[in-house]
Amino acid sequence: MLRSVKELNGYTIQATDGRIGKVSGFYFDDAMWTIRYLVVDTGPWLFGRKVLITALALGQPDWASHLLPVGLTKELVESSPDIDLARPVSRQLEVKLHEHYDWQPYWWALAQGAVPPPSKVQKEVVRVAEGDPYLRSTQEVVGYHIAALDGEVGHVEDFIVDDETWAIQYMVVDTRNWLPGKKVLVAPAWIEKVEWAESKVYVDLHQETIKNSPEYNPSAPVNRAYEERLYDFYGRPKYW
Repeated sequence: MLRSVKELNGYTIQATDGRIGKVSGFYFDDAMWTIRYLVVDTGPWLFGRKVLITALALGQPDWASHLLPVGLTKELVESSPDIDLARPVSRQLEVKLHEHYDWQPYWWALAQGAVPPPSKVQKEVVRVAEGDPYLRSTQEVVGYHIAALDGEVGHVEDFIVDDETWAIQYMVVDTRNWLPGKKVLVAPAWIEKVEWAESKVYVDLHQETIKNSPEYNPSAPVNRAYEERLYDFYGRPKYW
């Protein structure tokens, strides 16, 4: 199922022997547009310390209770490497985390070609596999301006992720500052480039096309019927 990142903020992370804390953010890699880590605020338990938990460590969520279980003990989390989230998450830190928790490194699969990437990101996958990761905070990217082929159209407001693969399927774009106010979805495959230093996302779509695209309603789930309509409108190949 597709879910909003904003909706998932505040979910409780449940260890095997108690609650660790609440989700306060996410990190994704800008090559595969996939969530790699959840940022967990441990609150009073560890005096507000924040820890990273790989999305691959999550068990079956209890969506009704807003609970995300992980096969970890509180002691293991408490002894995990310290993380300064004010600085970029380096590959060296990732290695330490994966060694501490005995997690399978996701970049091994990329290096071995176990995950066939789209052709447009082949070079990026090689870069990540060779140890030059570019992990981005979803919270940091919210607010980035969206530039169409003929001008700016809005800003990033949210992300829509697949709750099984943790792939980012869409950016939610709020157009209210440029076009008649509404929210629309843009898939990563339609992004030409991201200028991180400029805080700007360039898409290969025209303003008028985005203006007339099917409106996204945050209160309604993104289902396959809506996705069919979206892709048919843009005339783009479907990912499923």
